[in-house]
Amino acid sequence: MTDRATDLLPLLRDRRSVRAFDPDHVVPDDDLASLLEAARWAPSAGNSQPWAFLVARRGTPEHAAYVALLAGSTRRWAPAAGALVFTLHQVADGEDLDLAYSDYAAYDLGQAVAHLTVQAAHLGLSCHQFAAFDHDGLAREAQVPPHWRVTTGVAVGRVTEREVGVRTRRPARWRTSAGSGRPSGDAALRLCLVSE
Repeated sequence: MTDRATDLLPLLRDRRSVRAFDPDHVVPDDDLASLLEAARWAPSAGNSQPWAFLVARRGTPEHAAYVALLAGSTRRWAPAAGALVFTLHQVADGEDLDLAYSDYAAYDLGQAVAHLTVQAAHLGLSCHQFAAFDHDGLAREAQVPPHWRVTTGVAVGRVTEREVGVRTRRPARWRTSAGSGRPSGDAALRLCLVSE
């Protein structure tokens, strides 16, 4: 199969989850606002927008408190990033009267974070998403309401060195299927991405 990576937008093709952040770089307020605005414009089920973000800039008391909750594997590199962004999604109805619970909240949060990372690349920033931290401890520290769940973290900053290894993905092939018990033809045609 032909390698389609060359057809991708450079912002997507060149994305890397870096671990070498510039410890002196400060992420400007306008850039942080732009990242959160990109996330805000992500699609969501019923336009529910069931996500929230905790942002801690390096050098603040919040950053120090959140760094203490990182697992050792993440604490080796994430604190050098200019900001740590923790992601949350709604898991039940709560006191947010204008925000109804959606079964698709985790999926919607994923789209919002994807938008955030693409906007970061556009601004010349790098992101590394992670989950190795004390989720319950962060929820307590930030006083997250019980109808929200702390989900992941995103280190955001300027990279100091590019990883030189070749990025790889599992090979994929496209398959068409009419499905069992359904009429054949264009009306029933589905495209499925199947990993080999």
